[in-house]
Amino acid sequence: MKSRQKGKKKGSSKERVFGCDLQEHLQNSGQEVPQVLRSCAEFVEEYGVVDGIYRLSGVSSNIQKLRNCIIWSSRRGAVVNESD
Repeated sequence: MKSRQKGKKKGSSKERVFGCDLQEHLQNSGQEVPQVLRSCAEFVEEYGVVDGIYRLSGVSSNIQKLRNCIIWSSRRGAVVNESD
């Protein structure tokens, strides 16, 4: 798969959160569920008392900002919380 290899992003799969193999990420992290998924689910369960919260897409720019924040935090070993 030449095009896939060409498009790979820098950084080891151990530090990457997005764009890596899920099984490999879970093995490297030693977790059954990715931390980013756990954090998002906990936040939604605590603060997201809205019908259809799991069915409706968010604003693309907000999603991208959150994604960038998660990537940045994972590279530094930090955990993103609701105040970030």
